[in-house]
Amino acid sequence: MNWKILLSGSAVLLLFALAGYSRIQDPDRPSVLSRVLPGAAEAEKSTAVRLRPGDTGLVAEGKIVYEAECAACHGLNLAGQPNWRERKPDGRLPAPPHDPSGHTWHHPDEQLFALTKYGPARIVGDGYESDMPGYEGVLSDREILAVLSFIKSTWPPEIRRRHDAINMQAAKGG
Repeated sequence: MNWKILLSGSAVLLLFALAGYSRIQDPDRPSVLSRVLPGAAEAEKSTAVRLRPGDTGLVAEGKIVYEAECAACHGLNLAGQPNWRERKPDGRLPAPPHDPSGHTWHHPDEQLFALTKYGPARIVGDGYESDMPGYEGVLSDREILAVLSFIKSTWPPEIRRRHDAINMQAAKGG
């Protein structure tokens, strides 16, 4: 495996770990993400992002937006692109699935929202390249929340419970 690939993946994980760790140490202190992303400090002060898979109106809106903005890469059935764990010749990863076989549900709501709004390249920085764009200026915050709520609404109850537990842990700063 290429050391640059390992380094970029490690950088992503480190950034999210640092963001969570800084909040554990001092919950009132802005997270690491707020220093990296313009506007993130203001977003942190607002109401926390919480997906609403039980809100049928929001989920219906999210399905429409998903089909228009996300399905071309992630698939109408949320299955992602083939071989999504293996880098393409250009070094970028294919679009992952958003169904239970993927890793979307492994991340708390706020991380999913930030990745969708700003895109992985902006969050990771340091020249990281991704085919996933940021949707800031393309989708409203409500539309991003709707898409993510739609995705979560498709997960089986056990995966939703596990995702809820991940959110509770993240809310505690861990």
